[in-house]
Amino acid sequence: MSVQPDTARALADAVLALGRSLRAVVFTSGETVIAPALTSVLFVLSTRGECRQNELAADLCVSQSSLSRQIAELVDAGYVLRTADPHDKRASRIQVSHKGFDVLRETTERRAERLRAMLDGWSQEQASAAVTSLLQLNETFTASVQQRNGRVQSAAPPQRPVRTEKD
Repeated sequence: MSVQPDTARALADAVLALGRSLRAVVFTSGETVIAPALTSVLFVLSTRGECRQNELAADLCVSQSSLSRQIAELVDAGYVLRTADPHDKRASRIQVSHKGFDVLRETTERRAERLRAMLDGWSQEQASAAVTSLLQLNETFTASVQQRNGRVQSAAPPQRPVRTEKD
């Protein structure tokens, strides 16, 4: 049985509301060393690995000019390394630096701790179910974008196992 139109609309509304709430939490928390948009770029680059900037722009669904400014900031701060592409001297390749991985780890730990405190009234099972649903939704969205763009390579972040109280 397929999803009913009302359910699809409610899910779309819930996803947009979640995005707004998440942005509000991140912006007001003061927990990031760098701007949230730069953190997102750094996170996607860390999961993708070394690549050309145009490949990362496609993964992020942003224009190359917008991403160029963000990458320049990350390179200037030492969070991203830019090297010449050995196969095309006109192009460059980018990757997260050790300093970039450090700031990502620090940011992720702070966010996880803050979220854990916010979910104080949730059970482990509820949180695990939410993770499972969000991962499935992300995989569905990613597959749809890849199909539309004719791409096979995964832009989805790696899945982390969810621990239950039984683990």
